[in-house]
Amino acid sequence: MLRLSEIKLPLDHTDEDLQAAILKKLRLKTADQISYSVFKRSYDARKRGEIQLVYIVDIETPKQKQLLSRFKKDPHIRPTPDTSYHYVAAAPKVLEHRPVVIGNGPCGMFAGLLLAQMGFKPIILERGKAVHERSVDTFGFWSKRKFKPESNVQFGEGGAGTFSDGKLYSRIKDTNHHGRKVLQELVNAGAVPEILYINKPHIGTYRLVKIVENLRNTILSLGGDVRFEARVDDIEIEAGQVRGVILANGDHIRTDHVVLAVGHSARDTFEMLHRRGVYIEPKPFSIGFRIEHPQPLIDQARFGEQAGHPILGAADYKLVHHCSNGRSVYSFCMCPGGQVVAATSETGRVVTNGMSQYERSGKNANSGIVVGISPEEDYPGSPLAGIALQRELESRAFELGGSTYEAPGQLVGDFLAGNPSTQLGSVKPTYRPGVHLCDLSSSLPDYAIAAIREALPIFDQKIQGFVMHDAVLTGVETRTSSPIRIKRGEDFQSLNTQGLYPAGEGAGYAGGILSAGVDGIKVAEAVALSIVEKASCLVG
Repeated sequence: MLRLSEIKLPLDHTDEDLQAAILKKLRLKTADQISYSVFKRSYDARKRGEIQLVYIVDIETPKQKQLLSRFKKDPHIRPTPDTSYHYVAAAPKVLEHRPVVIGNGPCGMFAGLLLAQMGFKPIILERGKAVHERSVDTFGFWSKRKFKPESNVQFGEGGAGTFSDGKLYSRIKDTNHHGRKVLQELVNAGAVPEILYINKPHIGTYRLVKIVENLRNTILSLGGDVRFEARVDDIEIEAGQVRGVILANGDHIRTDHVVLAVGHSARDTFEMLHRRGVYIEPKPFSIGFRIEHPQPLIDQARFGEQAGHPILGAADYKLVHHCSNGRSVYSFCMCPGGQVVAATSETGRVVTNGMSQYERSGKNANSGIVVGISPEEDYPGSPLAGIALQRELESRAFELGGSTYEAPGQLVGDFLAGNPSTQLGSVKPTYRPGVHLCDLSSSLPDYAIAAIREALPIFDQKIQGFVMHDAVLTGVETRTSSPIRIKRGEDFQSLNTQGLYPAGEGAGYAGGILSAGVDGIKVAEAVALSIVEKASCLVG
């Protein structure tokens, strides 16, 4: 097959227009010489009001050799690469000990799925509940303030990604096309096939619930075991080698291979690993607020007169500013047509995040506006000092919100002027249980407040109306990424603990559903190869 890239067409083109563009590109006269499929569709919005769709297509044609020779100097006509997934191993007939996966978010789920598909019958341990029951608890917290520390936005089947926009794009290098494997498995589990080819695919919260259930059922059908309300309280380590895990209920599971995919909020697990002597180091993360605008304002600023076009949908944005105090402020996890959600995992603390449904039809756009911080400058000392800082800020947000799980909020105009907010304007915040208006200046360190105040007017130059007085800031956003990294070697095992495979966001190796799923696949491959090698040595 041939892959053609950089085919540009107007938004309202027809299928015939695309076919004609392909024939023109290849200098062919008739369509009976080719068949094609769309590999990727994106859009070029650099000229507001003149947005074009950009295609990458794969072509089947008997004239492939001639065309490759004719266009050998054209970088946009090349052989189609093999993006299919190839398993690295198959399980031995007898498994001495089954591998254990701790955590059933995107990383743990795909690690478990790959291990199951290769025949290793993994045991997946999830501290929270199955996704349906977990959803009931989460919505119960949002509507009735009934918080459950083990069943919430952070903990439970599907991980934090279940209550998000379901974004499926990433900047990671993926030379082995593991991301394609993630997308294909999601489609197999019920996601819309368009996620395979649109530039910024997303699934949406409600659809993710059923997809997560279907992935679990696939793992079970392949001999895997998924256990809920099964928190791991300890890992047995002998002479630097994992020998098993101990659950909160006292159960012991013997294993030599543990995939640690706990997400970035499993603070008690990080503390346990630190006590056990597993090598952990602090890493940078970011802190800030959520900001909400009317979605039509963002659509108009980004798309101009083409705003509202069904192919474009609700507009997103990506912003960054390097401040005079040396800090960087950027938009994070932008959710078009979505809502701000309560995302705490600990009693007496307030954390915000954002999510959208598949349709992205909500009235407001929301995004994190966050400031980068580092252990050297902002939380020196213990590898767990970043966690202590997060807790301090989240507890302060709880107090500023009235100690009822309402989030502290402030109008953008008041925030810039340094005045407490007392009344909402035209933008109604979407955060539940609710927003308590106040002065946010004491909710973050002074350097962060100063940086955000400097950045917002700069962002307004890029998106007109960004600093509209009635836009709402809601605090605080602290779980942008893990504050630690559990370092691993080239074999994907902990630097000082054999058999422990740190993975995903919590270990500091991913940031989002797609990259976490990809990391889960990589770690599953490493586990499979280790088990096969060990089995071969025993036979030998």
